[in-house]
Amino acid sequence: METVEALTARSGVDLGVWGPLATLLERLPAALDQQLQRDSGLTHFEFGVLYALERAPQRELRLSVLAGYSNATLSRLSRGVTRLEDRGWLRREVDPDDGRYTLAALTDSGSATVREALPGHLALVEHLVFGALTKSQVRTLGQACERINARASDSPPWTASS
Repeated sequence: METVEALTARSGVDLGVWGPLATLLERLPAALDQQLQRDSGLTHFEFGVLYALERAPQRELRLSVLAGYSNATLSRLSRGVTRLEDRGWLRREVDPDDGRYTLAALTDSGSATVREALPGHLALVEHLVFGALTKSQVRTLGQACERINARASDSPPWTASS
C-alpha cells in the first residue's frame, strides 16, 4: 500500500498552499459567525440570506435562487427562512409570476437588521481579509475565487451586482 507521502506527492496538490487555504476555510466562517452572533444574534448564513434580499430588486428572491447563492439545500434554507420569518425579518409569498415558486421577501424590520449588522461585519471582513492583502493581492484573490467557484458548483455565485 502506498504511503500518504507518496500519494500526496503524486497528486499535484501543493500542500504549502492547500494547508493554509484549508485552515482559512475553517477559521474564517467561525470568526464571521462569532462576530455576527455576538453583535446581531445572526449566523453568517442568516446574515447572507438577509443581505442578498436587501440587495435584490423589490427586496425579494425565489427560495431556489437563495439556495443557489448560499449553496444550501432547499431544506436547510427553509429552516433558516423559518427562523428569520419567526423573528419578523422576512416573509414567504407565492411568486405572482409563477405560482409554483415561493419568494422570500425582506421586511422593513429585516432591512433594519441588515443595516445594523453591516458595519461590524464589514469591519471584521476588512480586518481579517482586505487589511491583510495588497490591492493586487485582492484582485488576484477575487479572480482565483471566481475560477474555483465555477468548478465547485454549477449555480452562479452571489455577486455584488446580483
